[in-house]
Amino acid sequence: MQRTPNRPWWETGVVYQIYPRSFQDSGDDGIGDLAGIERRLNYVFDLGVDAIWLSPIFPSPMADFGYDVADYCGIDPMFGDIVAFDRLVAAAHARGLKIILDFVPNHSSDQHPWFVESRSSRDNPRRDWYIWADAGPDGGPPNNWISDFAGSSWEWDARTEQFYLHAFLKEQPDLNWRNPALKAAMFDAMRFWFDRGVDGFRIDVLWHIVKAKGFPDNPVNPGWTPEMNARDQVFQKYSTDQPEAHQIAAEMRALADSYGARVLIGEIFLPNERHAKWFGTPDRPEVHLPFNFQLIENEWNAERIGQLIIDYEASLPADGWPNWVVGSHDAPRIAARIGEAQARVAAMLLLTLRGTPTLYQGDELGIGKVDIPPDRVRDPQELRQPGLGLGRDRSRTPMPWNGSCHAGFSSVEPWLPLNSDWKERNVAAEADKARSMLTLYRRLLSVRRSTPALNEGTFTLIRADNDVLMFERKLGRVRRTIALNFSNEPRRIDSARGKVILSTLEGVGASGELRGNEGVIVG
Repeated sequence: MQRTPNRPWWETGVVYQIYPRSFQDSGDDGIGDLAGIERRLNYVFDLGVDAIWLSPIFPSPMADFGYDVADYCGIDPMFGDIVAFDRLVAAAHARGLKIILDFVPNHSSDQHPWFVESRSSRDNPRRDWYIWADAGPDGGPPNNWISDFAGSSWEWDARTEQFYLHAFLKEQPDLNWRNPALKAAMFDAMRFWFDRGVDGFRIDVLWHIVKAKGFPDNPVNPGWTPEMNARDQVFQKYSTDQPEAHQIAAEMRALADSYGARVLIGEIFLPNERHAKWFGTPDRPEVHLPFNFQLIENEWNAERIGQLIIDYEASLPADGWPNWVVGSHDAPRIAARIGEAQARVAAMLLLTLRGTPTLYQGDELGIGKVDIPPDRVRDPQELRQPGLGLGRDRSRTPMPWNGSCHAGFSSVEPWLPLNSDWKERNVAAEADKARSMLTLYRRLLSVRRSTPALNEGTFTLIRADNDVLMFERKLGRVRRTIALNFSNEPRRIDSARGKVILSTLEGVGASGELRGNEGVIVG
């Protein structure tokens, strides 16, 4: 896979997120693993991406499916062992693919040896590796902070008669990054994986890692209703996005840069002006790519999408590189959210915007809504707040590979149900179909790779009205116009000049016209 000279691989490349539990089972237990990922590397390579991001594979009790880490320098046996990991890295690198690990710095598992020691007594040397506080004046929690999974962010520990902080489940106590020994241990964990050849980290909830001193109450949200996430009863003013966190991000960046061409991708849910600060400054850079979720979080219409692109681009610092995503292990499937026809338009948008795109496994097949029966629900978010539509199982269902038993994912019943149309919507069934979603993604990735203007060219918005989004990508004398119809009715695009290089639909429509739900690349 050729790179554009003098550009970092993470700027010209495309990231593919794998949820390891649901990619490929090689152990006949219904759960995906590292050997399964290695078995499917040719598929990933042939798709045309550049890097694989693996959701957590560390030892864990799995209260939150790996985001409760019990050992930052190991592999959970359900996924394999360190030998299997090293083999996967070597096999990926042999194909020119990068490996990005999911690093979870805000919290560990309550079964991590560090926390077992921390809660054993108030004078334990690791007591201050976590965040402890006395009860409030009424004997209750120290403040009004609310967990992202509902309920107080504080859990009472009867043995030591203090509360500990957990931004998520009580099984996920927050680490204290103000403690130098804890910080050093976490940086050692990052070095451990860099030394094994990983090419970067996606850093989970990075904006959470430091809390305001004194733990003041968060401001109450007057617009909250019971139909909303319980977390949103307050604005997270003091429990997230503290100034001191930027110094830590800068130190992480310095560590990554000391290993050469490594990338840090920070999970940051913030408004543009605060989000942009996580790039850092030229003399103190922070993460390379603060994750941008705006295509997931906003209404799907041309006017809104056009405006958010302009606003996001305007917010970037001069040396900031954009990035885009339309799906993840936490979000509803894009095809479920906007329908398969518009999911094809979304694919073209994602892969032609300026910046680094991240694909989520299965979106390239057009997997849509997956109903999870009540007795198969596994996600603690759904179990704690049922009926609010917050459940994440729907986007974590197993990858359907073919029409054989259990879709070729496993020889036994998978840990979550497959998409109901798996017999028709699977990799083997879509591989040779000219109009399949998989074929569209492969063609888009091929065009992107062969057109430097789509990798690193300038971006100019042409229009965002009457259901049409049009923009130009330009590098030198090479221009490409992308026109996207957000409607199921035809729309005129008289300003698009040139030959249609690729359409999201079969064949080519009338000159100067977009068919319903069509996107085109013209040049």
